[in-house]
Amino acid sequence: MATVKATDKKVSAEILVVGLSRSQGSGKSGNRLHIESGDMAIDTRGLLEALNDMGATGAADEVIKLPADGYRLLVLTGLGKRENSARYSAEILRRAAGAAARSLDGHKSATFSLPYDSLHDLAAIAEGALFGAYGFHEFRGSTLKDKKAPLAQIELFTVKAKSKELQGLLDRAKVIADQVHLTRDLINTPPSHLTPDSFAKRLKSEAIKAGLKVEVLEHNQLKTKGYGGITAVGQGSANQPRLLHISYRPKSAKKNVKRLAFVGKGITFDTGGLALKPAQGMEAMKSDMSGAAAVTAAIIAIAKLKVSVAIDAWAPLAENMVSDTATRPSDIITIYGGKTIEVLNPDAEGRLILADALVRAAEVGKKEGGLDGIVDVATLTGAQIVALGSRTSAVMTNNDDFRRTFLDVTKRTGEQFWPMPLPEELRASLDSPVADMANIGDRMGGMLVAGLFLREFVSPDLPWLHLDIAGPAFNDGKAHGYTPVGGTGVAVHSLVALAEETATA
Repeated sequence: MATVKATDKKVSAEILVVGLSRSQGSGKSGNRLHIESGDMAIDTRGLLEALNDMGATGAADEVIKLPADGYRLLVLTGLGKRENSARYSAEILRRAAGAAARSLDGHKSATFSLPYDSLHDLAAIAEGALFGAYGFHEFRGSTLKDKKAPLAQIELFTVKAKSKELQGLLDRAKVIADQVHLTRDLINTPPSHLTPDSFAKRLKSEAIKAGLKVEVLEHNQLKTKGYGGITAVGQGSANQPRLLHISYRPKSAKKNVKRLAFVGKGITFDTGGLALKPAQGMEAMKSDMSGAAAVTAAIIAIAKLKVSVAIDAWAPLAENMVSDTATRPSDIITIYGGKTIEVLNPDAEGRLILADALVRAAEVGKKEGGLDGIVDVATLTGAQIVALGSRTSAVMTNNDDFRRTFLDVTKRTGEQFWPMPLPEELRASLDSPVADMANIGDRMGGMLVAGLFLREFVSPDLPWLHLDIAGPAFNDGKAHGYTPVGGTGVAVHSLVALAEETATA
């Protein structure tokens, strides 16, 4: 994992990263390239002419490498359109730093000198560079020697290098980036090596190292205690299901500390069960545990940052397979707490395991004095991708204030979420003639129907958010900004920031 530090001394790294933008307008001042080097003065004579000759645009994700006096490489990373104020949002800086870091595999260190208006902008640059310095080569054999290691050392050049507040922000960035990387590693691990049991064991180890309390319920315990959703989804697989519960209680907390619960969908592989998915694209279903990875990594980051809020993270874990013991269409199961569900589609399985965990999370929270909010995170529906694409996640809720707080937080983290409704007229489509509910309803608006299903397992007076991250959790296109191909780690940063916001509210 890369390290990060700030410096105001002479640059020692062989590589210098600066920004490149383009202004647009009329006259001589219009449509010009600009090199944005923050607090570092560099001689741009000849550079701009060369960049224009090369056809540089300064667009986002454009990275250009040039030899330069005093450095092995001068790396110019696109900042996009330059406004009159020459100011850039934290997310633009985060993505530009990430794109540059991604391009520097095989290099040991680089100094980043990008424009900024605040210490939080500098933190965003650090976050982007750390997020971008990622690689996943664990399962390479003969081709491992051909793969270059990610950038190992990140320096920020700034006149504010001695600021204690900045150092704290950089420490925070490193903690979050480490857990984003852990999330990505889990998502990228093949199902041959990541089962419900191995997921639970790995996260138990990580959580204990962070000083957290861990409980793991195994198959027989789940069955005895009435977790009908998790056991029904997992019963078709030789790899038995688990329920992972990680608890964080701040040592310095006041008696009236706020309490949150995070619940993440953990389907370590999803064939669709007896509603078998098409072969094309099924390999990406190793990412169907992205929600569980996000919530468990987030609670570890929260603990390491010593945020003054109590958190319980719940990861219901199962493998949805095809066998003679798999749940059949029309089977009726009983969710933890007693509600019966007619399983019309075994491929709508994520909501079943989440239902168990949502009810249990609220039950535990009530025993401790009540929850201030509960958040579930899931790669739940293909309909999310149809509605919002592959980079924007959905937010559904029973509490507008809670959603507003979360969306305000995402403006700072840069993760893209969009509010979606829970139309009451769709609820009737979940009615069953033989059980309390069915697990599917109207196909049109399927993302919203799934949200309505989950809402049935949350008390109306408990603020609840449902985050559908189906598209953004796994990037099967081109890398962009600080986002690699494969697991992205989406939601970790925002969950940590939500906990911080809750602690100070």
